[in-house]
Amino acid sequence: MITAALVFGPSKLTITSKLGAVYGYSLLWVVIVAILFMAVFTGMSTRIGVATHQSLLASVRQKWGKPASVLMGIGVFLVTTSFQAGNSIGVGIAVGELYHTSPVPWILFFNAFGISLLFFRSFYSVLERTMILLIFVKLFSFVTTFFWAEPDAGKIVSGFTTPTIPEGSQGLIIAFIASCFSIVGALYQSYLIQERIRINPALREAKNDSTTGIILLGGMCSIVIICAAAILNPKGIAVNSATDMAKALEPIFGNNASTLFLVGLFGAAFSSLIGNASVGGTLLGDALGLGSNFSSRSVRYLVALVMIIGASIAIRFGKLPLELIVFAQSVTIFIVPFIGTALYMVGNDREIMGDKVNSPLVKVVAGLGLLVIFSLAIINCKELFLNNP
Repeated sequence: MITAALVFGPSKLTITSKLGAVYGYSLLWVVIVAILFMAVFTGMSTRIGVATHQSLLASVRQKWGKPASVLMGIGVFLVTTSFQAGNSIGVGIAVGELYHTSPVPWILFFNAFGISLLFFRSFYSVLERTMILLIFVKLFSFVTTFFWAEPDAGKIVSGFTTPTIPEGSQGLIIAFIASCFSIVGALYQSYLIQERIRINPALREAKNDSTTGIILLGGMCSIVIICAAAILNPKGIAVNSATDMAKALEPIFGNNASTLFLVGLFGAAFSSLIGNASVGGTLLGDALGLGSNFSSRSVRYLVALVMIIGASIAIRFGKLPLELIVFAQSVTIFIVPFIGTALYMVGNDREIMGDKVNSPLVKVVAGLGLLVIFSLAIINCKELFLNNP
């Protein structure tokens, strides 16, 4: 649930809205592809967390040495910190639009609130309950919008079962797969499951299934694409941000629909605000030997640091600066294939995994997922360094 909540942020809401608004129902099949690979890698990460009594970065250290684990930890911290401003802006805009005020006070308030959650003794339990609540806020908002939209059932089925690539859609397809098939989110799953086991050791012997949360992630992506396809596509309304989607609903369904969608946007932004910061702080703490769980005071301070940096950038610039986006993309290009490969190799290591080692089927599907990751990295590298001199 936490993984699904932190992956489905404002950028995902924007991309999915745009997919439906521009290309209608025709790209729904992309959700299945992205969710399949995400489910496989998240499941692998879950088994790694259950099979070992050490963190994933500790297993990386065991296999390839300290420099590899430090590189992963610092890389993830840089990526999450770079994108944290977008989550702060999303929270500020969502609530600011609801109350017709400046986003700045809301950015300050909700970051302060997020940091205050860190000082609860059982932060993981608070995080889990908050994320589950926000998941249901998002689901309620988007499912209600779905029924208002009255989509075409036949076109929905066709969109899922008949893969097509409309002209000019390649960029959005790549952006969606890269954001939905989140290797950083999958990596973090191993830390989350170990946090649960630390609180309740009996869970190590229980069935730990990450599929439900990932299916919910796919469901939310599909619903937003369908809503945009049903409402915006016939009218030729394109969207460049999630708030554009909310504004487009207003003349069709009135203030209630716009408000409802903004509530969903808030849920997406605030869940990513906390979740994204938790990923960056935990991984950097582990890489530097300061701890790998929320009981470590140093990890909590690092999580707070990610929030403070993101909020500062959001207030200073009011948007994600282009230079920061380029920097984040540059780091992502190099770190994500490395993380995916490390996950795959650890999951295949019988000495580390025991009876939870990857099955032959998982090896094949995850291997295809790695090909997708490396292909996306090559495409992004070409776009970033060759097409933008």
